[in-house]
Formats: sequence, C-alpha cells, structure tokens
Amino acid sequence: MAHAWHHARSSARRFGGVPDDYLAVHGWFDQTKGHWADARHRAVLHSSFGIFLCEQFFGPTFKRASDGQHVPTRLVGEQHVLEDLGRIPSVQNWLGDLPLQGWMLQNAAPLSRLNMEAAGPLEDELPGVGELPG
Repeated sequence: MAHAWHHARSSARRFGGVPDDYLAVHGWFDQTKGHWADARHRAVLHSSFGIFLCEQFFGPTFKRASDGQHVPTRLVGEQHVLEDLGRIPSVQNWLGDLPLQGWMLQNAAPLSRLNMEAAGPLEDELPGVGELPG
C-alpha cells in the first residue's frame, strides 16, 4: 500500500473504529521511508522483529480514540506487513544475503571474527570511508 492512510482504512474495516485510530501504528512502520525512499526501507521494520518492536513501543494493545476499545497491537502490525509484502519475513530473510563488510567487524570479539572469516571473504564497498583520520 502506498500510504499509512490506506493501511489505517483497512484496519478500521477489519478491527472497527475509524482510520485515525490506526494512523500512529501504520505511520510507525512507514517512518523509514524518510530515510530510504524505495521499497528497501521495509527491511528495517517490516518483519516479525519489527512487529514485536511495534508492540513494545505501543504496548500489547492500544485504545482506539473513537470508542475507547482496545485493539491488539500485534494484529495491526501483522496486517500492515502482510498487506505490503504478502508474508511476514524474519530479519534473516531480509539480511541473510547481505555481504559482510570490514567495518561490521571493527570491534567484534576474536571468536566472532574467526566465525566470520570462515564464512568467506568480506566485501568492502569503499575502503577508508568512515575511518577516523589518524
């Protein structure tokens, strides 16, 4: 769906109340659009982990302003992700093919470094970027 308002209308049809009751939750999921302006923004919150973060942020339920009824936050979060992706991916689904970069291991424990090195070579996009002058 293109906008949080469309998700909110869908939630009102499914769970009752009015769209304004749901805008905060759906806006929370789509806040990453402001930082990555294509569908990859969804990798940050559109996952099972993101749904649990949403529940931590809003609580297990939230009260609809229109009628005072409580709605399970997780169900609204699941609806949002399912409407956008057709499934609820895990973080591993999103990041499993992400190549490791050298900067990701900067302060890794020695055992972590050994495990990562055994997994294969690292792909550094831009060597030196982000390093402090020395």
